[in-house]
Parts: sequence; C-alpha cells; structure tokens
Amino acid sequence: MTKKEEMKTLYILSALGVIALLAEIFKFKKFLLPLVLIGLLGAIAAAIKDWNTNIHYYSNMMSFDNYAILFTIVLCSIAFLWFLTSQGFFRSESSKSDHYALVLFSLCGAMLMVSYSNMVMLFLGIEILSIPIYVLAGSNKDSLASNESALKYFLMGAFATGFLLFGIAMIYGATGSFDIGSIGTMLKSPELISVWRGPGGETLLYVGILLMLIGLCFKVAAAPFHFWTPDVYEGAPTPVTAWMSTLVKTAAFAAFLRLFMTCFAQTGSVWMNIIWIMAALTILLGNITAVYQNSVKRMLAYSSISHAGYMLLAIISMNEHSAGSVLFYSAAYSVATISAFAVLSIVESETPRPEGSQGNAPSPFRAGVIDSFIGLSKRNPLLAFAMTISMLSLAGIPPLAGFFGKYYLFTSALQNGYVWLVLIAALGSLIGVYYYFRVIIAMYTTPSSVSPQGGETKASHPSPLGGELEWGAKLALLLCILLSLLLGCFPDMIIRLI
Repeated sequence: MTKKEEMKTLYILSALGVIALLAEIFKFKKFLLPLVLIGLLGAIAAAIKDWNTNIHYYSNMMSFDNYAILFTIVLCSIAFLWFLTSQGFFRSESSKSDHYALVLFSLCGAMLMVSYSNMVMLFLGIEILSIPIYVLAGSNKDSLASNESALKYFLMGAFATGFLLFGIAMIYGATGSFDIGSIGTMLKSPELISVWRGPGGETLLYVGILLMLIGLCFKVAAAPFHFWTPDVYEGAPTPVTAWMSTLVKTAAFAAFLRLFMTCFAQTGSVWMNIIWIMAALTILLGNITAVYQNSVKRMLAYSSISHAGYMLLAIISMNEHSAGSVLFYSAAYSVATISAFAVLSIVESETPRPEGSQGNAPSPFRAGVIDSFIGLSKRNPLLAFAMTISMLSLAGIPPLAGFFGKYYLFTSALQNGYVWLVLIAALGSLIGVYYYFRVIIAMYTTPSSVSPQGGETKASHPSPLGGELEWGAKLALLLCILLSLLLGCFPDMIIRLI
C-alpha cells in the first residue's frame, strides 16, 4: 500500500462516531441527523471510488476487494435507511449523541467483518459490532424487557465469542497463522499441517473449525443456537431490533462466507453435513414457530431466523454464485425488514394503551399484535402499502426482490446437488406465506366486526394513524418500496457486480 492510499470509508465512519460524541459538548445535536446522512453518502462514494483496487491494509489484515466494497455499500445503505426511519429513537436529548455514536461504531465493526483477511481482525470486528448493540438493546432503561434483552444478548454473545476465540486459537495451533489466505493455502496440502504441527495437527484444526462454526452460528441465529433471538429481539426497542436483524445479520453472513470460502473450502467434508442439518432445522423451526406468534415483532424475529437458514444455502453451496447470492439476498431482506420494522414502530407508538394501564405496564397493544394492524389501509394507506410490499418480498412473491433472492440461493444449492435441502427450503417458504399474509389481510380488513351475538363491536385500536409522518420515515418507506421493486425488476444489477 502506498502512502497516498487510505481506507477513506472506515475513516469517514469512525469520524462520524467521534463527531456524534462531540455533539454533546459543542451543542450541535440538532444537526447530527443531516451530518450522519451526508457522511454515509460520502462513505458509499468513497467505497465506490475504491472499486477494483483490491488494496490490503494493516500488514494484510484487511483486504478491501470488490467483495468487501459491495458489502460495505450495502451496510452503509442499510444504515442510511435505518437513520431515516428511526428519528423517534433519538428524541431523548439526554442520550441522543450516545445513541448516534453507538450505532455508528457498530457500523465500523460491521465494515471490519466484511473486509478482514486475518482472524484477529474478524474477532475485533465482531466485538466492535456487538458491544454497542448490547448497550442499545438495553437503552430503554424503564423497560424490564429491554434490560432482560440486553443481559441475554450479552451473555449469549460472550459464550459465542468464547467458542470463536477457542476455535481461532486451535486453528492457529494447527497452522501457525491467523491469515485466512495462508491457512487456505496450507489446507490445500493437509500433509503440511502434519509436517509443521506433528501428529494430531489435523484433529486440532478440525475441532477449531467446528468451534468457529458454532460461534458464527450464534451470531447469525442459526438453529440450534437461535433460542436467544426471539426474546432479545422482542425486548429491545423496535428500531434497535431492526438494526440487529438487518445490519448484524448481513455483516455476520459476509464474514461467515468469506471465512469458509477463502479458508475452509478444502475441508468441506468436516462441516458441510453439519451446515446441511442446521440449515434445514433453521428454516423449519423459524417458519413453523412464526405461525403461532400473535406479536408482529416476535413473528419477525422468527422470520429472521428462517432467513438465516436460507442464507446458509449459499455457505453450503460454495460455488461461484454463493457470494452474489448472499449479497443480493442480504440487500433484499434488509430493505424489506427495515420497512416492516419502521411501520411496526409507528403502529406501536400510535396505538393507544387500554384504559387503566399505567406507566410501562405490559400491553399487547403496545407490543404490536396483528390485531393492531386491522384497518391500517384506511387509516394510513402509505404505511399499509409499504408493509404489504415488505411482507410480499419477505414471503418471496414475484416480482419483488425477495423472490429473486430465494431463486438465486435455491439455484446455487441445486447446482451442487442439494435437492432435498432446496425442497425443505421451498416448504419453509410456503409456510412463511401464511404468516406474512396474516398481516396483509389484517391491514385490509375493516376496523369493525360483527360479534357472535349479532351486535357490532368496535376495533380494539381506534387510533386513526392519520397524522403526517415524519419526513425521514416517509422518505425511507418510499425508498424501500422503490428498492424492493427495482431489485426485483433488475436483479442482475447486483449479482453481476461480484
């Protein structure tokens, strides 16, 4: 790397986080949102400028190749949409700058996860991403559910990190290197490990791979390491849940794919059957359990688990289409999920509490049950239309982006002969159609219904939701609708780039 070459994207994101911290001291918090939005656009522009450069940084610990550039652009775009939809999350003046800084620093960690070429940098990226989110999950200090969410996420994250670090240590013991390229070269000739490490070297390596697999599966919420997800997602503030289910999942799968394609591709016999079983379990458990949820937020949490199962298809396929499939699917899934959580957040905030509830008393109305969406098409057509597009895209209905995301993943798996796994994934998609359409049907159902005795009953959610939406939320919803349609109409736009 020459002296003139700099990793401008990471510098911009880090500078935004520092500026957010300084906003409290220099009293310019009201300008933070436009500054952050402009900064994110600048980071995207800087990443595009690095296209085809394939520069290595920090003694080859980071590789900013086209793979990293494309995922960085997706991550910054997710962040841009998220900031637009989450203005309500930053209303508390006392913690506004802290929340901005935590979100931006977690974005820096996500960027490290998509561009690492050394396992030490992978670990640093995961921790820089995770620690701010532990805090954000518990940022609603008055809510017991939010505190519980933060504690569960921290404990499970600590266990996952322990598995990951132990795996990295064992792989280093077997190969003598943290560099994923060097390890991948060594694994092409397994006898080198025996020569360097002596007897037992291969066993050490294989155990390390399995431990790293467990740690990464915790991060992406793949079964059977998914049990923390519904409670954490439901307890955290809704904007934080949107951030966890989009940016964190995208960064984790980008890191997962880079590691296994670059480093462990030669040892597929050790881990491919395990991922096959995990993918099938994740798809079936996520979709079947989502059917029984009445809370939309919890339903979306199980939906997120099932989508992790679909993306595992790309890991197990391990062909030239895997990277493009994960990139496209992550973009399509994230756009639809941010839109869905934005609508859910607005419905939660506008739905009144039942009479007699006080303070932070638990209320199914505040939790965003499916019934609170009844009549949304009459109360606010834009919210209903945005939620409809999101649900249809997540269900994989053509011609929206979600359909082509699943199409590329399924095609990639079929090319490698995983017919039964694709059939299980198709069955999971059919189950998903049921619970996504429950929300759509509720939104286009009239707000009043006839009781069994023949009398008319009022809907349990009389809020009109007819007020003017914030400009950011309105712009983000329109962008999400447009992106879901454009990515569905022109799917090759992204696939051909990688």
